[in-house]
Amino acid sequence: MNAPTAVRFCVSRADLHATRLLPDPDALTARALAEGEVRLRVHDFALTANNITYAAFGDKMKYWQFFPSGAGGWGCIPVWGFAEVVESRNPEVATGQRVYGYLPMGHYLVVQAARVNPRGFMDASAHRRELAAAYNQLIFCATDPAYDPALEGPQAVLRPLFTTSFLIDDFLAEHNFFGAHQLLLSSASSKTAYGTAFCLARRSGGPLVRGLTSAGNLDFTRGLGCYGEVMRYDHVQTLDPDTPTVYIDFAGNAGLRRTVHAHFGTALAYSCSVGGSHWEALGGASGLPGPRPELFFAPAQGKKRSAPPPEGWGPAGLEERLGLAWLAFMQKVNAPERPWLVIRTDRGAQAVSAAYQQVLAGRSDAREGLMLAL
Repeated sequence: MNAPTAVRFCVSRADLHATRLLPDPDALTARALAEGEVRLRVHDFALTANNITYAAFGDKMKYWQFFPSGAGGWGCIPVWGFAEVVESRNPEVATGQRVYGYLPMGHYLVVQAARVNPRGFMDASAHRRELAAAYNQLIFCATDPAYDPALEGPQAVLRPLFTTSFLIDDFLAEHNFFGAHQLLLSSASSKTAYGTAFCLARRSGGPLVRGLTSAGNLDFTRGLGCYGEVMRYDHVQTLDPDTPTVYIDFAGNAGLRRTVHAHFGTALAYSCSVGGSHWEALGGASGLPGPRPELFFAPAQGKKRSAPPPEGWGPAGLEERLGLAWLAFMQKVNAPERPWLVIRTDRGAQAVSAAYQQVLAGRSDAREGLMLAL
């Protein structure tokens, strides 16, 4: 796969296996900056099953709209990573600054910098104004208390996922776990799932947290030490069907969802759909026994908690609580005796394509985090 000077890695919206390189619409030679705009050079970005979820729900959740490909039927999957300001027509944003945020799988991104402050700025580009604000923020690394240049890999891989984990835990606690005695987390070896289990384990007196995973990931998931119990998917039906249960679905596997709903029936107090790591098995939720699955959208819970008290904590309160939880999580992730994550880096169009197909097929090593660059 030979790449032109500046490209974006795009996938077919009709067939996620099909990929192509398209000219980068934000390259230096493609367009000049308008007043207030900033051009970012994308450096490194993480690729996880979460990005496959973005693609699987690309139309329904408007993920394709963040970075339009300009080619009918093709989409650019959003990723989280680091970029550098290489050109600026905004006097409040200087060139050379490193930022962290939501980026395209490409070389460049032009943003309309607005609401600039010492921590960062928002992208107020016209096509993003109606999209979730949580995805439109670029953070200056130099003033970010969570940033450590030695830990850019874990930050890019885990930080967006852990934010979702933190908000799931908050949502469940806010609703007193819907009266459940146990919480079932599918795809328990996935990073968003074990981040959620970590947050839940920090609470005392909550429901038992059970992780569901494949046979191949049993040892790894048990070794994390954040689940009350870890079991194989095919052992779900050995559980007491009368136990009040909440199902938190990180896999998106329609067959597993039906098995859980059929087994617990009216004892299933709540069914929460978070991700689609088993994207090929995604299916509708109609006709299931028990409660209808509800899609968890992290930005909505984040917006609620950013509101002033009593409903929320205010932006500073949310940032403080999330920051403390993140620091505790990083201590576990990077524990010298048993780290939870090993970063693997690679670059170039062929490497990105190979890594994407690996993650798409569900062949990623649960112990690894991918940091890539075109």
